[in-house]
Amino acid sequence: MVQAAPPPPDGSTRGAPAGEYQSLYRRYRPQRFSEVRGQELATTTLRNAVRDGRIVHAYLFSGPHGTGKTSTARILAKALNCLDPKEGEPCGRCEPCLDIARGASLDVHELDAASNNGVDAMRDLVSRASLATPGKRKVYIIDEVHMLSTAASNALLKTLEEPPDHVVFVLATTDPQKVLPTIRSRTQHFEFHLLEQPVLEQLLADVAADAGLELPEEGIEAAVRRGRGSARDALSTLDQVAASGIVEDDARFLARLVASIAEEDAAASLAVVADAVTAGFDPQRLAVELVEALREQFLASVARRVVRPEPESLAADGRPLLPPARCVRALEVVGTAIVDMREALDPRTTLEVAMVRLTNPDVDDSASALTDRIERLERRLADLEQRGGGSRQPAPSGPPAVAEPGPSVGEVPGSNPALGAFLSRRQPATPPAPPAAPAAPVPSPPPSQPRAAEPSREDLVTAWADSILKVLKPRARAIYQVGRWLAIENGAAVFALPNAAHVQHAAALSADVAAAINAHFGSRLRLELVTDAGAGSLRPGPEAAAPEAASAAEEEAPDDEPPSPVDGLQTATGPHDSASWAESRLREAFPGAEEVNR
Repeated sequence: MVQAAPPPPDGSTRGAPAGEYQSLYRRYRPQRFSEVRGQELATTTLRNAVRDGRIVHAYLFSGPHGTGKTSTARILAKALNCLDPKEGEPCGRCEPCLDIARGASLDVHELDAASNNGVDAMRDLVSRASLATPGKRKVYIIDEVHMLSTAASNALLKTLEEPPDHVVFVLATTDPQKVLPTIRSRTQHFEFHLLEQPVLEQLLADVAADAGLELPEEGIEAAVRRGRGSARDALSTLDQVAASGIVEDDARFLARLVASIAEEDAAASLAVVADAVTAGFDPQRLAVELVEALREQFLASVARRVVRPEPESLAADGRPLLPPARCVRALEVVGTAIVDMREALDPRTTLEVAMVRLTNPDVDDSASALTDRIERLERRLADLEQRGGGSRQPAPSGPPAVAEPGPSVGEVPGSNPALGAFLSRRQPATPPAPPAAPAAPVPSPPPSQPRAAEPSREDLVTAWADSILKVLKPRARAIYQVGRWLAIENGAAVFALPNAAHVQHAAALSADVAAAINAHFGSRLRLELVTDAGAGSLRPGPEAAAPEAASAAEEEAPDDEPPSPVDGLQTATGPHDSASWAESRLREAFPGAEEVNR
Protein backbone atom coordinates (compact mmCIF):
# COMPACT_ATOMS: atom_id res chain seq x y z
CA MET A 1 0.00 0.00 0.00
CA VAL A 2 2.67 2.50 1.03
CA GLN A 3 5.99 3.39 -0.47
CA ALA A 4 8.73 5.06 1.52
CA ALA A 5 9.39 8.32 -0.23
CA PRO A 6 11.67 11.27 0.49
CA PRO A 7 10.31 13.95 2.83
CA PRO A 8 8.30 16.80 1.30
CA PRO A 9 10.27 19.70 -0.24
CA ASP A 10 9.44 21.99 2.69
CA GLY A 11 11.46 19.74 5.01
CA SER A 12 8.54 18.70 7.20
CA THR A 13 8.24 15.12 8.42
CA ARG A 14 5.53 13.82 6.03
CA GLY A 15 2.62 15.52 7.73
CA ALA A 16 3.76 15.25 11.35
CA PRO A 17 4.12 18.45 13.38
CA ALA A 18 7.56 19.19 14.75
CA GLY A 19 8.32 17.26 17.93
CA GLU A 20 5.24 15.01 17.57
CA TYR A 21 5.65 11.34 16.76
CA GLN A 22 3.34 9.90 14.13
CA SER A 23 2.66 6.18 13.64
CA LEU A 24 4.31 4.59 10.64
CA TYR A 25 1.13 3.82 8.74
CA ARG A 26 0.10 7.50 8.95
CA ARG A 27 3.57 8.90 8.38
CA TYR A 28 4.12 6.76 5.29
CA ARG A 29 0.63 7.02 3.81
CA PRO A 30 1.04 7.21 0.00
CA GLN A 31 0.72 10.68 -1.52
CA ARG A 32 0.91 9.75 -5.23
CA PHE A 33 -0.46 6.95 -7.37
CA SER A 34 3.08 5.64 -7.90
CA GLU A 35 3.53 5.17 -4.14
CA VAL A 36 0.59 2.75 -3.85
CA ARG A 37 1.96 -0.80 -3.98
CA GLY A 38 0.24 -3.94 -5.06
CA GLN A 39 -2.75 -2.20 -6.75
CA GLU A 40 -1.33 -1.45 -10.18
CA LEU A 41 -4.59 -1.97 -12.08
CA ALA A 42 -6.53 0.59 -10.05
CA THR A 43 -3.77 3.20 -9.83
CA THR A 44 -2.79 2.98 -13.50
CA THR A 45 -6.41 3.29 -14.65
CA LEU A 46 -7.09 6.27 -12.40
CA ARG A 47 -3.87 8.05 -13.35
CA ASN A 48 -4.62 7.66 -17.06
CA ALA A 49 -8.24 8.81 -16.51
CA VAL A 50 -7.02 11.99 -14.82
CA ARG A 51 -4.44 12.59 -17.53
CA ASP A 52 -6.95 12.10 -20.37
CA GLY A 53 -9.88 13.84 -18.64
CA ARG A 54 -12.02 10.67 -18.55
CA ILE A 55 -13.20 10.91 -14.95
CA VAL A 56 -16.57 9.35 -14.18
CA HIS A 57 -18.95 10.66 -11.54
CA ALA A 58 -18.75 7.68 -9.12
CA TYR A 59 -16.19 5.04 -8.17
CA LEU A 60 -16.47 1.99 -5.92
CA PHE A 61 -13.30 0.76 -4.18
CA SER A 62 -13.68 -2.64 -2.51
CA GLY A 63 -11.21 -4.90 -0.75
CA PRO A 64 -9.82 -5.97 2.65
CA HIS A 65 -8.89 -3.34 5.19
CA GLY A 66 -5.42 -1.81 4.98
CA THR A 67 -5.01 -2.27 1.22
CA GLY A 68 -5.14 1.46 0.24
CA LYS A 69 -8.77 2.22 -0.65
CA THR A 70 -9.12 5.47 1.31
CA SER A 71 -5.56 6.58 0.52
CA THR A 72 -6.17 6.08 -3.22
CA ALA A 73 -9.40 8.08 -2.95
CA ARG A 74 -7.50 10.99 -1.38
CA ILE A 75 -4.82 10.81 -4.08
CA LEU A 76 -7.58 10.94 -6.71
CA ALA A 77 -9.03 14.02 -4.99
CA LYS A 78 -5.61 15.69 -5.03
CA ALA A 79 -5.05 14.82 -8.70
CA LEU A 80 -8.46 16.30 -9.65
CA ASN A 81 -7.78 19.59 -7.81
CA CYS A 82 -4.00 19.88 -8.35
CA LEU A 83 -2.86 23.11 -9.99
CA ASP A 84 0.11 21.47 -11.72
CA PRO A 85 -0.54 17.75 -12.37
CA LYS A 86 2.12 15.72 -14.18
CA GLU A 87 0.88 12.76 -16.27
CA GLY A 88 -2.12 12.35 -14.00
CA GLU A 89 -0.06 12.56 -10.78
CA PRO A 90 -0.60 15.38 -8.23
CA CYS A 91 2.37 17.63 -7.69
CA GLY A 92 2.10 17.56 -3.89
CA ARG A 93 3.39 21.16 -3.63
CA CYS A 94 0.44 23.37 -4.53
CA GLU A 95 -2.02 24.66 -1.94
CA PRO A 96 -4.89 22.25 -2.83
CA CYS A 97 -2.54 19.24 -2.52
CA LEU A 98 -1.20 20.40 0.83
CA ASP A 99 -4.69 21.16 2.18
CA ILE A 100 -5.96 17.72 1.19
CA ALA A 101 -2.90 16.06 2.75
CA ARG A 102 -3.58 17.93 6.02
CA GLY A 103 -7.32 17.13 5.87
CA ALA A 104 -8.26 20.81 5.77
CA SER A 105 -9.56 21.09 2.21
CA LEU A 106 -13.07 22.35 1.47
CA ASP A 107 -13.07 20.31 -1.74
CA VAL A 108 -12.93 16.89 -0.07
CA HIS A 109 -15.65 15.62 2.27
CA GLU A 110 -15.25 12.29 4.04
CA LEU A 111 -18.11 10.41 5.68
CA ASP A 112 -17.80 7.25 7.78
CA ALA A 113 -20.96 5.31 6.99
CA ALA A 114 -20.33 2.96 9.90
CA SER A 115 -21.17 5.74 12.38
CA ASN A 116 -23.31 7.96 10.10
CA ASN A 117 -25.54 5.44 8.41
CA GLY A 118 -28.88 7.19 8.87
CA VAL A 119 -30.96 8.84 6.23
CA ASP A 120 -30.56 12.31 7.84
CA ALA A 121 -26.78 12.30 7.40
CA MET A 122 -27.15 11.24 3.76
CA ARG A 123 -29.81 13.88 3.05
CA ASP A 124 -27.51 16.56 4.50
CA LEU A 125 -24.68 15.35 2.26
CA VAL A 126 -26.89 15.31 -0.81
CA SER A 127 -28.25 18.78 -0.10
CA ARG A 128 -24.74 20.25 -0.04
CA ALA A 129 -23.52 18.37 -3.10
CA SER A 130 -24.90 20.92 -5.55
CA LEU A 131 -23.19 23.85 -3.82
CA ALA A 132 -20.12 25.40 -5.42
CA THR A 133 -16.58 24.58 -4.31
CA PRO A 134 -13.40 26.71 -4.34
CA GLY A 135 -11.47 24.01 -6.24
CA LYS A 136 -11.97 22.27 -9.54
CA ARG A 137 -13.92 19.26 -8.25
CA LYS A 138 -15.83 18.44 -5.09
CA VAL A 139 -15.01 14.87 -3.98
CA TYR A 140 -17.16 12.91 -1.51
CA ILE A 141 -15.43 9.90 0.06
CA ILE A 142 -17.92 7.58 1.81
CA ASP A 143 -16.12 4.85 3.75
CA GLU A 144 -17.80 1.51 4.60
CA VAL A 145 -20.70 2.38 2.34
CA HIS A 146 -22.24 -1.08 2.86
CA MET A 147 -23.18 0.03 6.41
CA LEU A 148 -25.71 2.56 5.14
CA SER A 149 -29.34 1.84 5.94
CA THR A 150 -31.78 1.10 3.13
CA ALA A 151 -33.29 4.59 3.34
CA ALA A 152 -29.86 6.23 3.29
CA SER A 153 -28.79 4.11 0.32
CA ASN A 154 -31.91 5.12 -1.60
CA ALA A 155 -31.22 8.78 -0.83
CA LEU A 156 -27.68 8.41 -2.18
CA LEU A 157 -28.96 6.52 -5.21
CA LYS A 158 -30.97 9.51 -6.44
CA THR A 159 -27.88 11.72 -6.44
CA LEU A 160 -25.76 9.05 -8.16
CA GLU A 161 -28.30 8.91 -10.99
CA GLU A 162 -28.07 12.65 -11.75
CA PRO A 163 -24.98 14.10 -10.00
CA PRO A 164 -23.76 17.70 -10.48
CA ASP A 165 -20.98 18.02 -13.04
CA HIS A 166 -18.38 19.16 -10.50
CA VAL A 167 -19.02 16.30 -7.98
CA VAL A 168 -17.24 12.95 -7.83
CA PHE A 169 -18.27 10.19 -5.41
CA VAL A 170 -15.77 7.62 -4.18
CA LEU A 171 -17.42 4.79 -2.24
CA ALA A 172 -15.18 2.45 -0.24
CA THR A 173 -16.26 -0.86 1.29
CA THR A 174 -14.87 -4.11 2.62
CA ASP A 175 -18.03 -6.04 1.65
CA PRO A 176 -19.27 -5.05 -1.82
CA GLN A 177 -21.94 -7.76 -1.83
CA LYS A 178 -23.92 -5.78 0.77
CA VAL A 179 -24.00 -2.65 -1.38
CA LEU A 180 -27.25 -2.21 -3.27
CA PRO A 181 -26.96 -3.57 -6.82
CA THR A 182 -28.48 -0.33 -8.14
CA ILE A 183 -25.61 1.62 -6.54
CA ARG A 184 -22.95 -0.79 -7.82
CA SER A 185 -24.31 -0.54 -11.33
CA ARG A 186 -23.87 3.25 -11.31
CA THR A 187 -20.19 3.19 -10.27
CA GLN A 188 -16.89 2.13 -11.77
CA HIS A 189 -15.73 -0.74 -9.59
CA PHE A 190 -12.09 -1.35 -8.60
CA GLU A 191 -11.09 -4.32 -6.47
CA PHE A 192 -8.13 -3.87 -4.10
CA HIS A 193 -6.27 -7.06 -3.15
CA LEU A 194 -4.06 -8.07 -0.24
CA LEU A 195 -0.37 -7.48 -0.85
CA GLU A 196 1.81 -10.40 -1.80
CA GLN A 197 4.46 -11.42 0.71
CA PRO A 198 7.51 -10.23 -1.35
CA VAL A 199 5.82 -6.85 -1.96
CA LEU A 200 5.02 -6.44 1.72
CA GLU A 201 8.55 -7.44 2.78
CA GLN A 202 10.07 -4.87 0.43
CA LEU A 203 7.68 -2.20 1.69
CA LEU A 204 8.60 -2.79 5.33
CA ALA A 205 12.31 -2.90 4.50
CA ASP A 206 12.07 0.47 2.72
CA VAL A 207 10.11 2.04 5.57
CA ALA A 208 12.56 0.71 8.18
CA ALA A 209 15.52 2.03 6.22
CA ASP A 210 13.94 5.45 5.61
CA ALA A 211 12.82 5.83 9.25
CA GLY A 212 16.13 4.51 10.63
CA LEU A 213 14.46 1.87 12.77
CA GLU A 214 16.54 -0.48 14.90
CA LEU A 215 14.76 -3.83 14.59
CA PRO A 216 15.59 -7.16 16.20
CA GLU A 217 16.32 -10.18 14.08
CA GLU A 218 13.23 -11.52 12.26
CA GLY A 219 11.38 -8.28 13.10
CA ILE A 220 10.31 -7.65 9.50
CA GLU A 221 9.42 -11.31 9.02
CA ALA A 222 7.19 -11.24 12.11
CA ALA A 223 5.49 -8.03 10.95
CA VAL A 224 4.83 -9.51 7.50
CA ARG A 225 3.41 -12.69 9.03
CA ARG A 226 1.22 -10.72 11.43
CA GLY A 227 0.04 -8.33 8.70
CA ARG A 228 -1.38 -11.13 6.50
CA GLY A 229 -1.30 -9.01 3.36
CA SER A 230 -2.55 -5.77 4.96
CA ALA A 231 -0.04 -2.94 4.67
CA ARG A 232 -1.58 -1.00 7.56
CA ASP A 233 -1.52 -3.99 9.92
CA ALA A 234 2.05 -4.82 8.92
CA LEU A 235 3.24 -1.24 9.54
CA SER A 236 1.46 -1.16 12.91
CA THR A 237 3.21 -4.38 13.92
CA LEU A 238 6.55 -3.04 12.68
CA ASP A 239 5.98 0.08 14.80
CA GLN A 240 5.33 -2.12 17.84
CA VAL A 241 8.41 -4.28 17.24
CA ALA A 242 10.58 -1.18 16.81
CA ALA A 243 9.29 0.30 20.07
CA SER A 244 9.67 -2.87 22.16
CA GLY A 245 12.72 -4.38 20.49
CA ILE A 246 11.19 -7.82 21.06
CA VAL A 247 9.64 -10.24 18.59
CA GLU A 248 6.84 -12.13 20.29
CA ASP A 249 7.63 -15.82 19.96
CA ASP A 250 4.40 -17.66 19.33
CA ALA A 251 5.95 -20.29 17.04
CA ARG A 252 6.82 -22.50 20.03
CA PHE A 253 3.15 -22.89 20.91
CA LEU A 254 2.16 -23.62 17.32
CA ALA A 255 4.86 -26.27 16.89
CA ARG A 256 3.75 -28.01 20.09
CA LEU A 257 0.10 -27.89 19.04
CA VAL A 258 0.85 -29.43 15.63
CA ALA A 259 3.01 -32.10 17.31
CA SER A 260 0.21 -32.97 19.75
CA ILE A 261 -2.22 -33.39 16.84
CA ALA A 262 0.27 -35.63 15.02
CA GLU A 263 0.84 -37.74 18.16
CA GLU A 264 -2.88 -37.73 19.08
CA ASP A 265 -2.04 -36.56 22.58
CA ALA A 266 -5.08 -34.76 23.96
CA ALA A 267 -3.44 -33.99 27.31
CA ALA A 268 -0.44 -32.34 25.61
CA SER A 269 -2.67 -30.19 23.38
CA LEU A 270 -4.68 -28.92 26.34
CA ALA A 271 -1.44 -28.17 28.21
CA VAL A 272 -0.19 -26.08 25.26
CA VAL A 273 -3.45 -24.10 25.16
CA ALA A 274 -3.17 -23.49 28.89
CA ASP A 275 0.47 -22.32 28.57
CA ALA A 276 -0.41 -19.98 25.69
CA VAL A 277 -3.35 -18.42 27.54
CA THR A 278 -1.19 -18.02 30.66
CA ALA A 279 1.43 -16.26 28.53
CA GLY A 280 -1.24 -13.75 27.45
CA PHE A 281 -2.26 -15.13 24.07
CA ASP A 282 -5.86 -14.67 23.05
CA PRO A 283 -7.50 -18.03 22.17
CA GLN A 284 -8.91 -16.62 18.94
CA ARG A 285 -5.54 -15.35 17.84
CA LEU A 286 -3.94 -18.67 18.78
CA ALA A 287 -6.54 -20.50 16.68
CA VAL A 288 -5.90 -18.22 13.69
CA GLU A 289 -2.15 -18.78 14.01
CA LEU A 290 -2.79 -22.53 14.23
CA VAL A 291 -4.71 -22.41 10.95
CA GLU A 292 -1.68 -20.80 9.33
CA ALA A 293 0.60 -23.52 10.72
CA LEU A 294 -1.78 -26.26 9.52
CA ARG A 295 -1.90 -24.63 6.10
CA GLU A 296 1.88 -24.82 5.89
CA GLN A 297 1.68 -28.49 6.85
CA PHE A 298 -0.86 -29.13 4.11
CA LEU A 299 1.09 -27.27 1.44
CA ALA A 300 4.31 -29.00 2.49
CA SER A 301 2.55 -32.33 1.93
CA VAL A 302 1.05 -31.64 -1.50
CA ALA A 303 3.13 -28.74 -2.93
CA ARG A 304 6.31 -28.08 -0.98
CA ARG A 305 7.57 -25.55 -3.53
CA VAL A 306 4.77 -23.17 -2.48
CA VAL A 307 6.00 -22.79 1.12
CA ARG A 308 9.22 -23.04 3.06
CA PRO A 309 8.26 -24.99 6.19
CA GLU A 310 10.18 -24.41 9.40
CA PRO A 311 12.40 -27.30 10.61
CA GLU A 312 10.39 -27.71 13.83
CA SER A 313 7.25 -28.38 11.76
CA LEU A 314 8.82 -31.39 10.02
CA ALA A 315 9.53 -34.92 11.16
CA ALA A 316 13.01 -36.39 11.51
CA ASP A 317 12.95 -37.68 7.93
CA GLY A 318 11.97 -34.27 6.55
CA ARG A 319 8.32 -35.12 5.95
CA PRO A 320 5.43 -33.05 7.36
CA LEU A 321 4.11 -34.18 10.72
CA LEU A 322 0.54 -34.45 9.42
CA PRO A 323 -0.58 -36.20 6.21
CA PRO A 324 -2.90 -34.32 3.83
CA ALA A 325 -6.14 -35.96 5.02
CA ARG A 326 -5.49 -35.08 8.67
CA CYS A 327 -4.45 -31.55 7.70
CA VAL A 328 -7.73 -31.01 5.86
CA ARG A 329 -9.74 -32.29 8.81
CA ALA A 330 -7.74 -30.15 11.26
CA LEU A 331 -8.26 -27.05 9.12
CA GLU A 332 -12.01 -27.71 9.01
CA VAL A 333 -12.30 -28.30 12.76
CA VAL A 334 -10.19 -25.29 13.80
CA GLY A 335 -11.87 -23.06 11.19
CA THR A 336 -15.29 -23.97 12.56
CA ALA A 337 -14.02 -23.28 16.08
CA ILE A 338 -12.86 -19.79 15.04
CA VAL A 339 -16.35 -18.99 13.75
CA ASP A 340 -17.95 -20.36 16.94
CA MET A 341 -15.57 -18.32 19.14
CA ARG A 342 -17.15 -15.07 17.97
CA GLU A 343 -20.32 -15.77 19.93
CA ALA A 344 -18.96 -18.15 22.59
CA LEU A 345 -19.02 -17.14 26.26
CA ASP A 346 -15.57 -18.70 26.74
CA PRO A 347 -13.53 -18.90 23.52
CA ARG A 348 -10.88 -20.95 25.31
CA THR A 349 -13.35 -23.78 25.92
CA THR A 350 -14.29 -23.81 22.23
CA LEU A 351 -10.63 -24.12 21.26
CA GLU A 352 -10.03 -26.86 23.82
CA VAL A 353 -13.00 -28.88 22.51
CA ALA A 354 -11.63 -28.55 18.98
CA MET A 355 -8.20 -29.78 20.11
CA VAL A 356 -9.73 -32.82 21.85
CA ARG A 357 -11.66 -33.69 18.70
CA LEU A 358 -8.43 -33.52 16.69
CA THR A 359 -6.27 -35.48 19.12
CA ASN A 360 -8.85 -38.12 20.04
CA PRO A 361 -10.90 -39.09 16.95
CA ASP A 362 -12.71 -41.77 18.95
CA VAL A 363 -14.85 -39.07 20.59
CA ASP A 364 -15.84 -37.59 17.22
CA ASP A 365 -18.46 -39.34 15.10
CA SER A 366 -18.27 -37.03 12.10
CA ALA A 367 -17.52 -38.36 8.63
CA SER A 368 -14.07 -36.75 8.60
CA ALA A 369 -13.21 -38.36 11.94
CA LEU A 370 -14.27 -41.78 10.67
CA THR A 371 -12.14 -41.23 7.57
CA ASP A 372 -9.21 -40.36 9.80
CA ARG A 373 -9.66 -43.57 11.80
CA ILE A 374 -9.74 -45.64 8.61
CA GLU A 375 -6.54 -43.95 7.45
CA ARG A 376 -4.85 -44.81 10.75
CA LEU A 377 -5.88 -48.45 10.41
CA GLU A 378 -4.50 -48.54 6.87
CA ARG A 379 -1.18 -47.11 8.05
CA ARG A 380 -0.94 -49.67 10.85
CA LEU A 381 -1.72 -52.48 8.42
CA ALA A 382 0.99 -51.23 6.07
CA ASP A 383 3.47 -51.14 8.97
CA LEU A 384 2.58 -54.71 9.92
CA GLU A 385 3.11 -55.84 6.33
CA GLN A 386 6.54 -54.19 6.25
CA ARG A 387 7.55 -55.77 9.54
CA GLY A 388 6.40 -59.17 8.28
CA GLY A 389 8.61 -58.93 5.23
CA GLY A 390 5.70 -58.58 2.85
CA SER A 391 4.66 -62.22 3.29
CA ARG A 392 1.01 -61.31 3.67
CA GLN A 393 -0.88 -62.13 0.52
CA PRO A 394 -3.82 -59.98 -0.51
CA ALA A 395 -7.22 -61.53 -0.06
CA PRO A 396 -9.00 -62.56 -3.25
CA SER A 397 -11.38 -59.94 -4.50
CA GLY A 398 -14.11 -62.38 -5.49
CA PRO A 399 -15.62 -65.61 -4.12
CA PRO A 400 -13.44 -68.74 -4.33
CA ALA A 401 -13.76 -70.78 -7.46
CA VAL A 402 -15.56 -74.08 -7.03
CA ALA A 403 -14.91 -76.89 -9.48
CA GLU A 404 -18.17 -77.73 -11.21
CA PRO A 405 -18.65 -81.36 -12.16
CA GLY A 406 -19.04 -82.16 -15.82
CA PRO A 407 -22.41 -82.93 -17.37
CA SER A 408 -23.95 -86.35 -16.83
CA VAL A 409 -24.49 -88.84 -19.59
CA GLY A 410 -27.15 -87.56 -21.95
CA GLU A 411 -27.07 -84.06 -20.49
CA VAL A 412 -26.91 -81.24 -22.99
CA PRO A 413 -24.08 -78.78 -22.19
CA GLY A 414 -25.35 -75.36 -21.17
CA SER A 415 -28.81 -76.62 -20.21
CA ASN A 416 -30.35 -76.58 -16.72
CA PRO A 417 -30.35 -80.10 -15.17
CA ALA A 418 -33.49 -81.59 -13.68
CA LEU A 419 -33.72 -82.27 -9.94
CA GLY A 420 -32.93 -85.95 -10.43
CA ALA A 421 -29.83 -85.19 -12.45
CA PHE A 422 -28.72 -82.70 -9.82
CA LEU A 423 -29.12 -85.29 -7.07
CA SER A 424 -27.26 -87.92 -9.09
CA ARG A 425 -24.29 -85.54 -9.40
CA ARG A 426 -24.48 -84.35 -5.81
CA GLN A 427 -24.64 -87.76 -4.08
CA PRO A 428 -22.45 -90.80 -4.70
CA ALA A 429 -24.00 -94.00 -6.05
CA THR A 430 -23.28 -95.92 -2.86
CA PRO A 431 -23.76 -94.06 0.43
CA PRO A 432 -20.69 -94.20 2.67
CA ALA A 433 -20.82 -96.49 5.68
CA PRO A 434 -21.16 -94.56 8.92
CA PRO A 435 -18.09 -94.74 11.13
CA ALA A 436 -18.35 -96.43 14.49
CA ALA A 437 -16.27 -94.14 16.67
CA PRO A 438 -18.01 -91.17 18.32
CA ALA A 439 -16.95 -87.59 17.62
CA ALA A 440 -14.45 -86.11 20.01
CA PRO A 441 -16.42 -84.06 22.56
CA VAL A 442 -15.45 -80.61 23.66
CA PRO A 443 -13.35 -80.86 26.87
CA SER A 444 -15.50 -80.40 29.93
CA PRO A 445 -14.63 -77.70 32.47
CA PRO A 446 -12.52 -78.56 35.51
CA PRO A 447 -14.49 -80.06 38.40
CA SER A 448 -13.51 -77.20 40.68
CA GLN A 449 -15.59 -74.69 38.64
CA PRO A 450 -19.32 -74.60 39.42
CA ARG A 451 -21.49 -75.75 36.53
CA ALA A 452 -24.19 -73.32 35.40
CA ALA A 453 -27.78 -74.41 34.90
CA GLU A 454 -28.18 -76.38 31.68
CA PRO A 455 -30.72 -75.11 29.15
CA SER A 456 -33.49 -77.34 27.90
CA ARG A 457 -33.72 -78.61 24.33
CA GLU A 458 -36.51 -76.12 23.62
CA ASP A 459 -34.38 -73.26 24.90
CA LEU A 460 -31.49 -74.40 22.73
CA VAL A 461 -33.67 -74.75 19.61
CA THR A 462 -35.11 -71.25 20.08
CA ALA A 463 -31.76 -69.59 20.78
CA TRP A 464 -30.10 -71.53 17.93
CA ALA A 465 -32.35 -70.08 15.23
CA ASP A 466 -32.64 -66.59 16.75
CA SER A 467 -29.14 -65.81 18.00
CA ILE A 468 -26.45 -68.50 18.04
CA LEU A 469 -26.51 -69.43 14.36
CA LYS A 470 -26.13 -65.78 13.36
CA VAL A 471 -22.86 -65.27 15.27
CA LEU A 472 -21.11 -68.31 13.79
CA LYS A 473 -18.55 -67.88 11.04
CA PRO A 474 -19.94 -68.27 7.50
CA ARG A 475 -18.40 -71.73 7.00
CA ALA A 476 -19.70 -73.07 10.30
CA ARG A 477 -23.10 -71.55 9.67
CA ALA A 478 -23.31 -73.17 6.22
CA ILE A 479 -22.49 -76.64 7.67
CA TYR A 480 -24.54 -76.55 10.89
CA GLN A 481 -27.71 -74.96 9.56
CA VAL A 482 -28.80 -78.26 7.88
CA GLY A 483 -28.93 -80.16 11.20
CA ARG A 484 -31.24 -80.29 14.19
CA TRP A 485 -31.00 -80.67 17.96
CA LEU A 486 -32.06 -84.03 19.38
CA ALA A 487 -31.62 -83.71 23.13
CA ILE A 488 -29.46 -82.50 26.02
CA GLU A 489 -28.25 -85.46 28.07
CA ASN A 490 -25.60 -85.69 30.80
CA GLY A 491 -24.10 -82.29 30.02
CA ALA A 492 -23.92 -82.95 26.26
CA ALA A 493 -25.95 -81.30 23.49
CA VAL A 494 -26.69 -83.91 20.81
CA PHE A 495 -26.79 -82.47 17.29
CA ALA A 496 -27.93 -84.54 14.29
CA LEU A 497 -26.68 -84.02 10.74
CA PRO A 498 -28.02 -85.58 7.50
CA ASN A 499 -25.14 -87.98 6.88
CA ALA A 500 -21.65 -89.00 7.98
CA ALA A 501 -20.03 -86.61 5.50
CA HIS A 502 -21.64 -83.66 7.24
CA VAL A 503 -20.56 -85.06 10.60
CA GLN A 504 -16.97 -85.23 9.39
CA HIS A 505 -16.92 -81.58 8.27
CA ALA A 506 -18.83 -80.36 11.32
CA ALA A 507 -16.44 -82.06 13.77
CA ALA A 508 -13.62 -79.69 12.79
CA LEU A 509 -15.74 -76.71 13.83
CA SER A 510 -17.41 -78.22 16.89
CA ALA A 511 -15.26 -76.26 19.35
CA ASP A 512 -16.41 -72.89 17.90
CA VAL A 513 -20.07 -73.97 17.97
CA ALA A 514 -19.83 -75.22 21.55
CA ALA A 515 -18.14 -71.97 22.59
CA ALA A 516 -20.95 -69.92 21.01
CA ILE A 517 -23.62 -71.99 22.81
CA ASN A 518 -21.89 -71.74 26.19
CA ALA A 519 -21.29 -68.00 25.72
CA HIS A 520 -25.00 -67.49 25.06
CA PHE A 521 -26.28 -69.55 28.00
CA GLY A 522 -23.33 -69.26 30.38
CA SER A 523 -23.21 -73.06 30.53
CA ARG A 524 -20.55 -75.78 30.19
CA LEU A 525 -22.18 -78.01 27.59
CA ARG A 526 -20.15 -80.24 25.31
CA LEU A 527 -21.19 -81.01 21.75
CA GLU A 528 -21.85 -84.49 20.36
CA LEU A 529 -22.51 -85.04 16.68
CA VAL A 530 -24.67 -87.88 15.33
CA THR A 531 -26.24 -88.82 12.05
CA ASP A 532 -29.88 -88.07 11.50
CA ALA A 533 -30.67 -91.85 11.65
CA GLY A 534 -30.14 -91.65 15.45
CA ALA A 535 -27.61 -94.47 15.56
CA GLY A 536 -25.81 -92.87 18.47
CA SER A 537 -22.84 -90.65 18.77
CA LEU A 538 -20.53 -91.13 15.77
CA ARG A 539 -16.94 -90.14 15.01
CA PRO A 540 -16.54 -89.77 11.25
CA GLY A 541 -13.70 -91.92 9.97
CA PRO A 542 -11.47 -91.45 6.95
CA GLU A 543 -13.66 -93.74 4.86
CA ALA A 544 -16.51 -91.21 4.97
CA ALA A 545 -16.23 -88.91 1.97
CA ALA A 546 -18.30 -85.85 1.23
CA PRO A 547 -19.71 -85.30 -2.21
CA GLU A 548 -17.06 -83.98 -4.53
CA ALA A 549 -18.63 -80.61 -5.27
CA ALA A 550 -19.58 -79.88 -1.64
CA SER A 551 -16.13 -80.94 -0.34
CA ALA A 552 -14.31 -78.70 -2.80
CA ALA A 553 -16.49 -75.71 -1.92
CA GLU A 554 -16.07 -76.21 1.87
CA GLU A 555 -12.30 -76.73 1.71
CA GLU A 556 -11.68 -73.70 -0.49
CA ALA A 557 -14.13 -71.30 1.21
CA PRO A 558 -12.45 -68.98 3.74
CA ASP A 559 -14.01 -68.28 7.10
CA ASP A 560 -14.86 -64.74 6.12
CA GLU A 561 -16.71 -65.72 2.93
CA PRO A 562 -20.22 -64.22 2.83
CA PRO A 563 -22.99 -66.81 3.23
CA SER A 564 -24.63 -68.27 0.16
CA PRO A 565 -28.16 -67.11 -0.68
CA VAL A 566 -29.42 -70.67 -0.04
CA ASP A 567 -27.84 -70.86 3.43
CA GLY A 568 -30.94 -69.47 5.09
CA LEU A 569 -33.40 -71.75 3.27
CA GLN A 570 -35.67 -73.19 5.98
CA THR A 571 -39.09 -74.79 6.42
CA ALA A 572 -41.61 -74.32 9.20
CA THR A 573 -40.18 -77.24 11.14
CA GLY A 574 -36.50 -76.34 10.96
CA PRO A 575 -33.48 -76.28 8.59
CA HIS A 576 -32.95 -79.10 6.10
CA ASP A 577 -30.70 -80.08 3.22
CA SER A 578 -31.63 -77.83 0.27
CA ALA A 579 -31.84 -80.57 -2.39
CA SER A 580 -33.76 -83.00 -0.16
CA TRP A 581 -36.21 -80.32 0.80
CA ALA A 582 -36.75 -79.31 -2.84
CA GLU A 583 -37.29 -82.93 -3.85
CA SER A 584 -39.89 -83.51 -1.10
CA ARG A 585 -41.75 -80.32 -1.99
CA LEU A 586 -41.89 -81.31 -5.67
CA ARG A 587 -43.27 -84.75 -4.80
CA GLU A 588 -45.93 -83.13 -2.62
CA ALA A 589 -46.92 -80.71 -5.37
CA PHE A 590 -46.97 -83.38 -8.10
CA PRO A 591 -48.22 -86.71 -6.64
CA GLY A 592 -47.14 -89.71 -8.69
CA ALA A 593 -44.31 -87.82 -10.45
CA GLU A 594 -41.21 -89.77 -11.37
CA GLU A 595 -37.60 -88.60 -11.17
CA VAL A 596 -35.98 -88.13 -14.57
CA ASN A 597 -32.22 -87.77 -15.16
CA ARG A 598 -31.16 -85.93 -18.26
